[in-house]
Amino acid sequence: MQKRQIFQEITKTLYIKNIFTNNKNYNIYAKRWDVMKKILVVDDEPDVRETVKIILEQRGYEVITAVDGDDCLNKLHEENPDLILLDIMMPGTPIGDIVEQIEDTKIAFMSVVRISEARKKGLCKQDNVVDFIQKPFDVIDLVRRVELILNE
Repeated sequence: MQKRQIFQEITKTLYIKNIFTNNKNYNIYAKRWDVMKKILVVDDEPDVRETVKIILEQRGYEVITAVDGDDCLNKLHEENPDLILLDIMMPGTPIGDIVEQIEDTKIAFMSVVRISEARKKGLCKQDNVVDFIQKPFDVIDLVRRVELILNE
C-alpha cells in the first residue's frame, strides 16, 4: 500500500472525543473536516442553543444557531444544513407553519413537554421530520440520535 493510500485511510475518520460514562467507553467519531455535516440548532433559550452547539462542535459537526422559526428559515437558505434540531415550543410563527416551508432538510424536534401521539402525527405529516428529542436530554443519547439521523 502506498503512503498516500495509507494517509487517506487514516484520515477517513477523525477521532474527536473519548467519553467515559457508567463504566462504558464511548468513542465518538466524525467525518473528515472537508465533509463535515452541518446542523442548525433552533431554540429560543440561549443556554440550550449554546449547550447543544458546544456538544455537537466537539463531535466535529459544524453548528449554526437560530433564535426562532423565522430566523431558522432565513438561515436555512443561506447555510443549507444537513439537519435541523428544532424546539417545538417557541414564540412567533407556529412550528407547523415553519415545518411546512422546510422540504429537503431532516428535522428532529426538541421538546421539554411530552408530545401526545396525536400531536406527533400532526407534526410528522412531512417525511423530513425524523425524530423527537426530549429535553433535558442525555448528551450521549443526543449525539447518538444525531449520528443515526445523519447516517441514514
